[in-house]
Amino acid sequence: MRPVLLIDGRSGSGKTELATALAAATGAQVLRLDFVYPGWGGLAAGSALVPGILATHRWQRWDWALSRYTEWHSLDPALPLIVEGCGALSRQNRALATHGIWMELDEPTRKARALARDGDSYAPHWDEWAAQELDFIARENPVSLADDVVGVGSGAAGSGAVGSAAFGQGRFSTGGGVPEISTIDFSRWRALLDPARVES
Repeated sequence: MRPVLLIDGRSGSGKTELATALAAATGAQVLRLDFVYPGWGGLAAGSALVPGILATHRWQRWDWALSRYTEWHSLDPALPLIVEGCGALSRQNRALATHGIWMELDEPTRKARALARDGDSYAPHWDEWAAQELDFIARENPVSLADDVVGVGSGAAGSGAVGSAAFGQGRFSTGGGVPEISTIDFSRWRALLDPARVES
């Protein structure tokens, strides 16, 4: 069975950067939930799609401009997979995955990062999306499902460190409150995603 790593956290917490860096370091493929949420009200629906995607190795892209699903994409069942996005770390999804990471960052920095990334298209929806994040957190308690918690900034649990009962090597630089992905020790996650671990 291939390794599946879930990376979750609120908007702007660094999920995409971490997933991209891990994929580059390991050769894993990445499923970004931003590609499958059915619109700005679709966090829960996007989360609920993950088990089916893992079972079928297929996902359908949501076109944000057209407000509808469009073409289908395939995942390689022989390659490790990273699923990143708000809602990735639900109870149902974690039961199907190898490992879960929850990322935390103080809200002012998260918001500044998210709006700098997505600009005017995101700003009108920030509050709506934040409310869905809080609903998901209340319902699923993703921190309790995480094997590792990556925190940085004044409002983050485990500020400045990666922490769990089993893992405490990785670090985010807290300089300026902006995560520096390059400072993280990927050794444990690299081992989890090593293609040699995938059984034929």
